[in-house]
Amino acid sequence: MKGDIIGANLLGQSERFKGVVKQIRRFANVGATVLITGESGTGKELAARALHYLGERGGKPFVPVNCGSLSEGLAESELFGHERGAFTDAKNASNGLIGEADGGTLFLDEIDGLRPKAQTALLRFLQDRTYRRLGGGTLRHADVRVIAATNADLEQLSLAKQFRLDLYYRLNVLKLHMPSLRDRGDDAFEMATAFIRRLEHQYRMPAKRLHPEAVEFIRGYEWPGNIRELENVLHRDFLTSESDEMRLTEARANWTAVAQAKTLFAKTCHSFKEAKARTVAEFEQSYVRELLILTQGNLSAAARMAGKERSAFGKLARKYGLAACSQDADTNQAPA
Repeated sequence: MKGDIIGANLLGQSERFKGVVKQIRRFANVGATVLITGESGTGKELAARALHYLGERGGKPFVPVNCGSLSEGLAESELFGHERGAFTDAKNASNGLIGEADGGTLFLDEIDGLRPKAQTALLRFLQDRTYRRLGGGTLRHADVRVIAATNADLEQLSLAKQFRLDLYYRLNVLKLHMPSLRDRGDDAFEMATAFIRRLEHQYRMPAKRLHPEAVEFIRGYEWPGNIRELENVLHRDFLTSESDEMRLTEARANWTAVAQAKTLFAKTCHSFKEAKARTVAEFEQSYVRELLILTQGNLSAAARMAGKERSAFGKLARKYGLAACSQDADTNQAPA
C-alpha cells in the first residue's frame, strides 16, 4: 500500500526527484511539522498526502485547507471551531478543521495567505497543541500533525513584516522543497505517458500515443505551470484529438508564438533601458509631428503649445527629420 502511494502519485526517475522521495519516506515516520515549498503546480499537496499516508497516521483523517480562502473574520472559527451562538450565524457548534483532523494531519496550503490574527492563533496551537473554540472557555487538545505549503518565500515575507517570524520558525521544523518540472530532466515525458494511461481508464477510451513532435515539445518546453500545466495540456488534447496520435497542436502553436515573440524582443530590445529609450523616441516623434500639423508648420506656435523653448523644440524637430515641414514664426503665424 505504501509503495503504491509513491508510485501512483509521485512520478519521476530524475536524481533530483529521487532525493525528494527519499526525504518523504524519512519524514513520514516522524510527527514533526513539515514546510513544503516550491512553485505552483509542483505537487506540494501530493507530497503532503504521501507524508500522511506513508506514516503511522495513515488510517486517520487528512484534512486539507487553503489558507488563502479563509476570511479575516471567520478564519479562527474555521480552524478551531466555535460554540453555538458564538456569532450571528453560529446556529450549531462546530469542531473546526483542527478538531476534524484529530489523530491525523492538517494540511495548510498557501500558508502565506493566512491573516495576521489567525497566524497568532495558529502559533499558540503549535506550541502545545491546545486551543479553545470561538465563544468557548474549555481548553481542548488535538493530536494533529501540521504540514504547511507555500510557493512564497516565508523568510522574506517575515523580514518584510508580512508573516510572523516566530510562526515561520514553528512551521519550518522539517523542510521539503518540490523542484520545478524544468529541473527534473525527462520526468515530464514519464508523467505524460502515465497521465495518458489514466485518461484512457477514466474515459474508457481506446489507447492513444504521443506523436514524435509532441514528445519533442514535452521534452523541450519549460513548463512554467509545472505538473498542473502538463496534465491540463494532455487532458485537453486527449479529449479533442480525433486520431490515436496526440500531437499537442494547440500547445505547440502557443509555444512557437511565444518563442517568436521572445526572439523578436531579443533582437529589438536588449534591455529595459533600450526599450524605454525606444518608446520615448516614438512618442517624441509622434508628438512633434502632430503639433506641427496642428500649427501648419509654425515652429514657434508649436513650441508654445508644447511649453518648450523654440530652440529646444526646433532641435527635437530636426532630430526626427521634421524641420523641413516647419516654418518660421514670423512668416506664418498659427491662429491662437
